Amino acid sequence: MQRRLVERELTEEGPLRRGGARGKPRTVTVNLAESPLSWLHARGHIDDRLFDAGERLRADYERAQLGACVTMRWDPVRVKSTGDTGLTPGERQIAARARFNGALREAGKGLQDILWRVVCAGEGLPEAEKGLGWPARSGKLVLRLALDRVADFYRIG
Repeated sequence: MQRRLVERELTEEGPLRRGGARGKPRTVTVNLAESPLSWLHARGHIDDRLFDAGERLRADYERAQLGACVTMRWDPVRVKSTGDTGLTPGERQIAARARFNGALREAGKGLQDILWRVVCAGEGLPEAEKGLGWPARSGKLVLRLALDRVADFYRIG
């Protein structure tokens, strides 16, 4: 799903109707289904190796069912299994949790926060930086360091 956003400056009286070069407001198309990690990868800010590491971490996070639940669910989560053949659903969940915890441990104490916020919680870099009290534009570098360590953990070459 895509939504068009129009950029306007707000004043006390309401939005200021200034346009671009031709007097029209600038518009931006935003893909609401795109994750922050996909956004960074599509624009060349992270390479394929780091993107794959982030996707593996997110998949383990979802397989381990570590996200918050609003209510009790009785149905199992249907996740395509790629290497856990012969394991019960509960064993696959435990294995995914162990891999997720191991990847975060490999990333290191100072890098886990940005990694979890962007990859698992789906926060954008500006929101994650603000939430962590970091300076603007510092999150991308730290995220790349964290993803590099996670790629080493998952042995992504």
